[in-house]
Amino acid sequence: MEELGTKESGLAVGAPAPSLLSLCLDAAAARLTRDSAGVGADRTGWPGGCGGGGPGGCAEEGEGEADDDNLGPEQVAEALPWELLHRLASRLPPAALESLHHAAHARCCSSADATAGLGGQDGHRRGTKRSRCEDFNTAWQSLFKLRWPLGVKPGHDSVVTVDWQQQYWEKHLQECLDEAAESALLPSFCGGIGELSISAKIMNSIYRCEDISQQHSRLTYQLSSFGCYARCLRLQGVLCTAETYDLLQHCKLERLMFIRIIAEPEVNGVCMLLSCHAETLLSLEFIHCQLYPAVMDKICVAVLQKGSQSHGIKQLRIISSRICETRPLTISAGLLNFLSSAKSLHLLSLHDSKLQSSYAQMIIHTLLESSCGLQTLEISENNMPGWLSKMNRSSTSSSLALKSDISLSSLSILNLRNNNLQQDDVVDLHKILIKLPNLRDLDISCNPIMDEGIRSLIPFISWAIEKENPLLRLNVENCDLSSIGVSKLLECLTSVKQPLDVLSIADNPLGSSVAAALAKFLGSHVRDLNVEDIDLGTIGFQKLEEALPLEVALSHINISKNRGGIRAAYFVSRLILQAPNLVSVNAAANILPPESLEVICNALKQRTCNLERVDLTGNFHLSDTIFPAFLEFKKHGKPILVLPSNLGTYAPYDDDP
Repeated sequence: MEELGTKESGLAVGAPAPSLLSLCLDAAAARLTRDSAGVGADRTGWPGGCGGGGPGGCAEEGEGEADDDNLGPEQVAEALPWELLHRLASRLPPAALESLHHAAHARCCSSADATAGLGGQDGHRRGTKRSRCEDFNTAWQSLFKLRWPLGVKPGHDSVVTVDWQQQYWEKHLQECLDEAAESALLPSFCGGIGELSISAKIMNSIYRCEDISQQHSRLTYQLSSFGCYARCLRLQGVLCTAETYDLLQHCKLERLMFIRIIAEPEVNGVCMLLSCHAETLLSLEFIHCQLYPAVMDKICVAVLQKGSQSHGIKQLRIISSRICETRPLTISAGLLNFLSSAKSLHLLSLHDSKLQSSYAQMIIHTLLESSCGLQTLEISENNMPGWLSKMNRSSTSSSLALKSDISLSSLSILNLRNNNLQQDDVVDLHKILIKLPNLRDLDISCNPIMDEGIRSLIPFISWAIEKENPLLRLNVENCDLSSIGVSKLLECLTSVKQPLDVLSIADNPLGSSVAAALAKFLGSHVRDLNVEDIDLGTIGFQKLEEALPLEVALSHINISKNRGGIRAAYFVSRLILQAPNLVSVNAAANILPPESLEVICNALKQRTCNLERVDLTGNFHLSDTIFPAFLEFKKHGKPILVLPSNLGTYAPYDDDP
């Protein structure tokens, strides 16, 4: 390693002289970086992420040997102690770190094998070697955050639970595939998908080298080198070819999302990919596809595991994709068989799938008769007025299923949003709902059920809230309800012992007359309430404020777009004082006057507790110049009060003067 430190390094004027160790590590990092980009002779074939020296297997002893003037990652990994290896890792770009990581992994394997006969010490020493090797996870996390600073999810803070190496390369490959799809869609494109060159911007992010070999820039090389890390991929239809199937064969895909699958060659490519990964696939999603019955039949056959009539799919989402034909009216027998044999299926979503009433009936019937463990069912954004009432009143097998003792006991979430369900549909909806004993979340929003519909649903709600596994979340927003119907609903929800956790009655023209029932409901320990745009007005907010219970269990409330004026501000201030668990308030677009800030801030001076955010955006009379003292109220370093950001470009809401 001494010769690695002989190269001169440029120093900034006045900067302290680097240590010999630092120079050596920089020289080693430079060498590994150049070699990972294909500059010079490539003796060992690394980074070869899915090759013999990768995590899936150990490099054989003596493989890739070179003289001391041409050190490779294997020699570096063997020569340096673990402490220096981790310091070197922090200096490397992703491709070079990948090579070093594999070499270090091989060192771990050989060290563990060498201790296999040491009796009681074997387990301890093997575990120590493993943990040191896996410490590269911190370096991978830093590289991920550097490249995608906004791509770190809230649950990704723990390096113990997240494989950052896998996350990094999977996201990198997705960028490569998205870029390849854009090129392949151009009219001028001809040739193979795999021969497409990835842009210099993406290549520089992993090699950080000015001179990158043409071979390394091709999609084929990227997929063969790092494809073993891919678990979840999104593929445009143009990429669903036999060539892509060959490139992805060595992946262990668990989730696949297909976009714009329309032509027959694309369907064939999809089926090849599904057959290849049937043993590992857990989730499928189709967006903007044409999944006519014949196509759906092929897809459902492709996901069957070899030698079996079952599949391991846990989630199936079909979004904005047609799955039935109207002339003649035909449905996919393959999909119904898929659902009837779906022992592992936990989620089924048919969103904007142009469903016909008879098709929806068959799906409900099939699910009721199956013994699957379905937990979430979404049939939304499908224009099917009358389908539930027709289902219950028909003499078909669907009606017989509803009259039997069959139930879908595992279902906990049902979403029937925006299906144009009518009053008659909801009259019979409870006949289906009582067959869902563990239902916890019901969404029937954006259906014109009106007061008659909600009244017919109240007996089920009363039963569902007090059963052993009670209903916790109910969404009836934008259902053409009046204050009479909603008051009946709130009275029902207030009278039971078990409180509802989440309720949304937003976007219904209720007016101020609902305020009295709403105030009583706030004392029922509801935790999340959405009353956006229900026409409360100043009178409604005044009634709410005056009748507000002394103790309110709310954590979140949305009162936006209610034109409450100063009375909305007084209600918010009272809520802050009487709801110790309050976390967020959305009071946007309420025509709040300038003095509202002082009213709310006076309440904050007395109590903030858990409060993190009060959204006052959309109130164009407010600004930080009116009452600068609002900035003193912060939570986790962020202001609690959120005001309009730019008064000059603000567009007033509805009836704002």
